[in-house]
Amino acid sequence: MTGDRKTPSGRERTFAHDELIVSKTDPKGRLTYVNDVFLTVSGYAEAEVMGKPHSVIRHPEMPRCIFKLLWDTIVDGREIFAYVNNMAKNGDNYWVFAHVTPNLDAAGQIIGYHSNRRVPEKAALETIKPLYRSLLEEERRHPDSKVGLERSWKMLNDAVATAGFDSYDRFIFTITPEN
Repeated sequence: MTGDRKTPSGRERTFAHDELIVSKTDPKGRLTYVNDVFLTVSGYAEAEVMGKPHSVIRHPEMPRCIFKLLWDTIVDGREIFAYVNNMAKNGDNYWVFAHVTPNLDAAGQIIGYHSNRRVPEKAALETIKPLYRSLLEEERRHPDSKVGLERSWKMLNDAVATAGFDSYDRFIFTITPEN
C-alpha cells in the first residue's frame, strides 16, 4: 500500500448474507484484527491493513458527519448501528450495515472497538443513499471543511428529527427490514 488515495472504480461488490465482516481496532481506530471476510471483500492482505487506520477502507463519497456520529457515540462508550459505504483496495465500493461497540477493560475503560458488518437490505439503502448524497453535497459546498461538517451534521440531525425520531439509531431501525 503506497499511501496514495484510491480512486473509486464505479463498481459495486457485495458479500453473502450469511457472512460477517469483523474487525477490531485499538482506541485510536488502528486495526488490530480482521477476519477472512474483511480481507476477501476489501481485497487487502492482512499485512497491508494491520496497524493501519480503519479509514483505509473509507469511501470518499461517505459524508464525514456519519463518522462524526460514529466516533462521538463509541468514544462515549455506547454502541452504534450505521450504514457505511466502504472502498476496496481496487476502488470498488461495498455497502455494509455496521454494528460498532467499544471494548472495555475491567475498570470500564475503552481499550478498543469491535465492528461486525452485514450485507445491508436494498430497501434501506434506497433511503440511505439519497440522504448520504445530500449530506456529502452539503459538506463539499463549503470551502471551509469545518463549516461543511457542521452544516451536514445539522442537516443529518434535522433529517432524523423531521422523520420523527430522536436519534439516528431509532431512524435506522425504522428503515431496516427485519430478516
